[in-house]
Amino acid sequence: MFRKIIVAVAVIIAMPFVVALFIQQDYSVTRTITIDKPVAEVFDYVKHLKNQDNFSQWAQIDPDMVKIYHGTDATVGFVSAWASEHPDVGVGEQQIIAIEEGKRIDFELRFISPFEATAPAYMTTEAVNANQTKVNWGFSGHFAYPTNLMLLFVDFKTMIGADLQQGLDTLKVVLEQ
Repeated sequence: MFRKIIVAVAVIIAMPFVVALFIQQDYSVTRTITIDKPVAEVFDYVKHLKNQDNFSQWAQIDPDMVKIYHGTDATVGFVSAWASEHPDVGVGEQQIIAIEEGKRIDFELRFISPFEATAPAYMTTEAVNANQTKVNWGFSGHFAYPTNLMLLFVDFKTMIGADLQQGLDTLKVVLEQ
């Protein structure tokens, strides 16, 4: 009887680890909006990381967060760092890692607190016509085994997607004023 209980407990403990073997570890989220401004004007605005303070949902959560900048904004290598006591903001930084002028800017997000992670993100702009621009904002994440088990219980695509969409909606308002 005692052996059956130990085997049952071992199976119960091992089950989540076995399930995690079959769950994806990566996710990506992209949201899109069309802005009634020419592509050059939109791209020139979004390539400046400091401008994210005007439209990013995360920047709006804690207006008292400490921001520190290193380098020349809108150039490869520029770093925007933040520190907040708000649990949804935490401490981290993002760095511009590539720019394709007028088309795409790539960032590397480095989260320090409340958890450590590195994630790629990007924004693209594409002319719909002479006075309209389609903007995509994308983010990717990775959960190593066995923390990828969280993807069964927390819908990161929906949560992050909502924040990206809110940021794009605000960006549209800011640029179309």
